[in-house]
Amino acid sequence: MSSFSIRRLDANGADFDTELAGLLAWESVSDSSVASAVADILQQVKNRGDAAVIEFTNRFDRRNLQGAQEFCLGQPALQQALARISADSRAALEAAAARVRGYHEHQLQDSWQYREADGTVLGQQISPMERVGIYVPGGKASYPSSVLMNAIPAKVAGVDQVSMVVPAPDGQLNDLVLAAAAIAGVDQVFTIGGAQAVAALAYGTETIGRVDKIVGPGNIFVATAKRAVFGQVAIDMIAGPSEILVICDGKTDPDWIAMDLLSQAEHDEQAQSVLLCPSADYLDAVEASLEKLLAELPREEIAGQSLRDRGALILVSDIEQAIEVANRIAPEHLEVSVDEPEQYLPKIRHAGAIFLGRHTAEALGDYCAGPNHVLPTSGTARFSSPLGVYDFQKRSSIIYCSPQGADTLGRVASTLAQGEGLDAHARSAEYRVQKKGS
Repeated sequence: MSSFSIRRLDANGADFDTELAGLLAWESVSDSSVASAVADILQQVKNRGDAAVIEFTNRFDRRNLQGAQEFCLGQPALQQALARISADSRAALEAAAARVRGYHEHQLQDSWQYREADGTVLGQQISPMERVGIYVPGGKASYPSSVLMNAIPAKVAGVDQVSMVVPAPDGQLNDLVLAAAAIAGVDQVFTIGGAQAVAALAYGTETIGRVDKIVGPGNIFVATAKRAVFGQVAIDMIAGPSEILVICDGKTDPDWIAMDLLSQAEHDEQAQSVLLCPSADYLDAVEASLEKLLAELPREEIAGQSLRDRGALILVSDIEQAIEVANRIAPEHLEVSVDEPEQYLPKIRHAGAIFLGRHTAEALGDYCAGPNHVLPTSGTARFSSPLGVYDFQKRSSIIYCSPQGADTLGRVASTLAQGEGLDAHARSAEYRVQKKGS
């Protein structure tokens, strides 16, 4: 059993800025040995296709693949997995999928145009990507929620083909993950993982089609590979450890808040759980609840180390100051457990997902509330957004000049082009300018 401890900070303390910076410090993917190994895998797959994928999969996942057809799963296999899971599990997956789909349908963007007085038409055409690849952790681990959150927005956007890669170490596959793929409408599944799976999606092989974008979580090798192929394909993000920041006025049951903090701490040792409150007595109560509830968790050791290394209980003057600190942190998940939380919403500038009110546990967002659980971490909520339908849609500008519009715009463009010393640009525009007297 691990001894419990969590740091306490005061937002009005003289050293708070330094202490907060230390609390938030986290090194992203930067291991040179990992980068070197990944670079080799990417090059091998790019050059040798399926043969390299099979070689690395057999080595790292302890498989005995003889041919590419052995790592391909068709729709019958997904439907069989759907039939094998319990009725309760299927009902929960379908309910979550329906809510995720319903929410993301609201994000669909439509093409638009407008006509200017001279007849020139300007606008924007919205079109879906053609092929998207989803990475899902595999083996004994079960992340069906990750399948739903990554695949459903792509399908809502109208992506033609959604390919899923999921490793099967020692040949093990999780039926819940495959069932979720069936429910989400995944088109094809390949039982491969690691950097070799990312490479196959990015470059294409004899069996696996090249995709336009790769989304989904993975270990340091997957994250490093995604970063390396960015530019060749699009990626969703380089995700850091999971985070929760709770703002509480001291009136919510301390056990509720403690368990919310633990729900992130149990992810892994690098996860971060932070509470901001204007009551020192309440922080004491939550600390006591944390110690009590931590001892009951199967993942006590992981959650305990997360709280010791990266957790904090922070005393603030009031809720307004708590929001100021929260905006500095820009958390992945932000709970606002106070009376009338909506009044504070306009003041919240930076957060991946905002959970309002005492009854809105962050865990609901992880699984079934509807909004996406793929969120910006490590302060990137300052400039990034949750994964959504818009991540799988592209925008093309539309310009359709009338003769009069070409005349007006051509004169402006010619002047600007000449100022930049680009004569062909100027002459191209001038060809469409109407000559005087014509």
